[in-house]
Amino acid sequence: MGGYTLDDILATRKPRDSWWTVFMVDPLACRLALLVANHTALTPNGLTRLSMLIGLGAAVSFAEGALILGAALFYLSFTVDCMDGKIARLKGTGTPFGLWLDYVGDRIRVVCCAFGIGFGQYAQDGDIEFLLAAMGVVLLDLFRYINGPQLKRVKEATRVLAQARMNADCVFVEDVLHARPRTDVGELAAPDGRTLVDLQKEFHERFPWYDRFRVFLVRHRVRTHVVSGIEFHVAVFVVGPLLGSRSWVPVSAGAGALLLAFEMSLVYRVWLATRQVPRDTPERNRILV
Repeated sequence: MGGYTLDDILATRKPRDSWWTVFMVDPLACRLALLVANHTALTPNGLTRLSMLIGLGAAVSFAEGALILGAALFYLSFTVDCMDGKIARLKGTGTPFGLWLDYVGDRIRVVCCAFGIGFGQYAQDGDIEFLLAAMGVVLLDLFRYINGPQLKRVKEATRVLAQARMNADCVFVEDVLHARPRTDVGELAAPDGRTLVDLQKEFHERFPWYDRFRVFLVRHRVRTHVVSGIEFHVAVFVVGPLLGSRSWVPVSAGAGALLLAFEMSLVYRVWLATRQVPRDTPERNRILV
């Protein structure tokens, strides 16, 4: 049905993604996407619905105590979920509704799988800690999706305020790095002679190793969110179940603690950026590179 090559599929990958996706999912997802693109009429929304269906199968397996089967189905569901975006970018068939469907599908999968394990293990062992762990997983996942957009709003408001108070034609370091991600912060120069502003200057001064770490990850197509929701889901719904029922609660608790710590580090970084905004125009040199 199509003459797409593997290189065409590889070109649709995100410039940076989670380390789990890059190393453990994309090698399979890209090849499956190639088969789908060339031999089926499946749309991105169709793949999203298929991912949701497989995810519900994982939840049922977890509820029945088949933890290994549930882990395998969850991995497959996530793999299919990674394919819909690739097909959408390859064929230009993505839709705005698909964004909503993809988001909601992810949340349904997490909730169903969490309570599938929680209620399934509680029914077998009568241990309430499984139910508490399931509720904790769902709440942490929801917190992550609430925290992210709110931090984005704060960042945008901080940039607007910085531009207004500097009263200068400026460009932000983050924007330059977006265009040239493999460049060290210390080597950046503002285009067109504009003022270069680093709202993360205090963060870079406190953690000088971070920029080298960022560049290293970028070279491997890995984003700096090393303990994001994806890694949290993998720990809870793949690693934990594979290790057995008695390991699921401590694995989930450990993964949840790491996720919460990472989210708090993002809050801390945004807070540092707000401190960089000058109180008035004469102090604008405080945030210049």
